[in-house]
Amino acid sequence: MWQGRPLNLLSLGDETATALGVPVERTRGVLFACAVALAAIATSAAGPISFVALVAPQLALRVTRTAGAGPAGAAAMGALLLVVSDGVAQRALPTGPVPAGITTGLLGGAYLCWLLVHEWRKGR
Repeated sequence: MWQGRPLNLLSLGDETATALGVPVERTRGVLFACAVALAAIATSAAGPISFVALVAPQLALRVTRTAGAGPAGAAAMGALLLVVSDGVAQRALPTGPVPAGITTGLLGGAYLCWLLVHEWRKGR
């Protein structure tokens, strides 16, 4: 939460954030480290199903095409992702069901990798 203001300023662009006094590279590094640490803690505590929390807001933003999908949109997308992942997990192998966390991690991980490559190519 202490990085909320710099994060909002970064959304205006690097040049604007720098002009407003935000050390862009240092702030990105701190935010990245915090995001990784929080995701690791959540996944280690709750298992890979919590990985949906990383993917759902990004998908909700792209589906609604707004600046911020909000908690309700992210929650609805998370519920939909978990239901779909569980459905795939129940029917993935003819020998029996697979844990839903595995399909959630695979689907969510593939989407996040695609998203990172897509944003990297755009130069963001």
